[in-house]
Order: sequence, then structure tokens, then C-alpha cells
Amino acid sequence: MIDTHCHLDFPAFDADRSAVLHRAHAQGVVALVIPGVSAANWPAVLDLQAQAPERLFPALGLHPVFIDHHQPADLDTLRANLQRQRPVALGEIGLDFALADTDRAAQQWYFTQQLELAAEFNLPVLLHVRKAHDSVLAALRAVSHPNGIPGGIAHAFNGSLQQARQYLELGFKLGFGGMLTYTRSRKLRQLARELPLDALVLETDAPDMTVASHQYQRNSPEYLPEVLTALAEVRGQAPELLAQTTTANACHLLRLPIPSPSHD
Repeated sequence: MIDTHCHLDFPAFDADRSAVLHRAHAQGVVALVIPGVSAANWPAVLDLQAQAPERLFPALGLHPVFIDHHQPADLDTLRANLQRQRPVALGEIGLDFALADTDRAAQQWYFTQQLELAAEFNLPVLLHVRKAHDSVLAALRAVSHPNGIPGGIAHAFNGSLQQARQYLELGFKLGFGGMLTYTRSRKLRQLARELPLDALVLETDAPDMTVASHQYQRNSPEYLPEVLTALAEVRGQAPELLAQTTTANACHLLRLPIPSPSHD
């Protein structure tokens, strides 16, 4: 399995990061994508990747939740990093209109600038979207660079089936994580059942959005098998098939090598 969205660089993992990574690998999580959220944390993301380049894959972006921390000069730094480091994606980026006091205009500006960079460097994007799917879809379609966006992942997707289909038309996959393990997530579980299998990828968003068995605790990439189990339950398909297909989906989209199934 591939965890397509894990903030392993966050301070929540400072005390036991290596042990977490070891346990995740022992559970069959053979690769992780680590999204950057601000210019200040990009060095930590790249540092991690350098420690295990065959298993940890970086993405770099300016997250909408941290809009007050971003500066226009960060876009120049981002461009330089894209040229030097060649991350697997540009992200985590997007729009979050659920925040009470957010500057929507600033969010839109940084999002648009980063989409243009993604198109220029032919990189998929990792999207954070809350109460803004229609605005995000409009921005994706409005990219002016002739290359357009080569797809991406709508992380922690919770939109409608109609919105899901619009993302698929634009070459996106949809990320499903810990919320799928809660039986009360009826709308989300129905969505995971109805979508085509080639649209799905697995994720944890660790240390956030943890699985039902560890509610109110730190999430971890080692819990990704529980997401797989929930997906198998709602779709009535074998976990082995779902693991193989979601891994292939992620590898194809992010241009990752097919990971080795060997354990530590």
C-alpha cells in the first residue's frame, strides 16, 4: 500500500518517527507521500526524503490554512525548489472556505499561482478542499498554461458524486482515509462504493483524521490497513485487489516506481 498523504515531518512524530515508519512498513505500507504546507517546513520534508528516497516521496506547496504565514517571495522559493528537487507533486495546496476568518482572495491568489507553476513543471497537485469544490474545479479549468494540470489527488475527498466525476474528468484521483472507517460516515462510504476503482487512492493524513479504532489519538501511517479494510467492506471486494489497484493508481499518477512488497 501507498499512503498518498502523510505529514510525517510534523512535530507530532518527533519522538518516534523512525519507529512509526518501521511499523508502517511492517504493515505493508511501502511508500509515503509527504506534502509540504509552508516554506518553513519544506526543508524538513526534503530532509526526510533524503533519508529514505526509495520509500518517502516529497511534495511542496503553500497550504491555504496557513495563509497568514505565506509571503509572495515563497513562490520564488517554491519555483527554485521545483527546479532543483523535482518533488512528485505540488502540494498541499487548495482552498479552505470553512475557516471562519479566512482571506479568500489571498487563498485564491496563492492557489492560482501554484496551479500555474504545477502546469509549467508538469506536476500533479495534492488538493486540500473544504466547502470550495466548485471554486477549486473552476480554478483548475482556468489554468492559462497550455500544458494544463496533469491531474492530481483531491485529498480527503468529501464532495458529491457529481463533483467527484468532474475531478475524474480532469485526471484526478480521490483520496480516502480514516473517515471511511467510521460507520457514521454514510455519505462518504456510499461514495467510496459507487466510484470506479481506478479513481481511488489511500491516505491517512497523519497525524490528523485518525481511524475509528484510535479516535482522539494521533493518526499514523501504520493504520492505513484499517482504511483498506473499510474500503473492502463498503465495496465488497478483496483487500488484496484494492491494495494492488490503489497502489497502481498512485504510482501511475505520481510517476512512482512500483514499490517492493518486502518487509523490514
